[in-house]
Amino acid sequence: MAADVADAVAALDEYDVEYETTPMGTIIEAADSQELFAAASGAHAAVDSDRVSTFLKVDDKRTVESDAASKVDAVEEALGRPARSDRD
Repeated sequence: MAADVADAVAALDEYDVEYETTPMGTIIEAADSQELFAAASGAHAAVDSDRVSTFLKVDDKRTVESDAASKVDAVEEALGRPARSDRD
């Protein structure tokens, strides 16, 4: 499965998006929904398998410009520390 995810993530480089892969999925940010959906479609098509599942959750806030990192920053500011454990 890691190789399939790697194929999908590699396909994102063909689009004007920023992305971060986490243990539970890949966060994709784009300037507009057209580019976002094109990137998601390209990543989906890049997986050479008999079954491919792609889950999309779109947060399209149109009145304020922000990115995923700023949301994490706000949580960490409220928390007063990084929003992760210190365990190795």
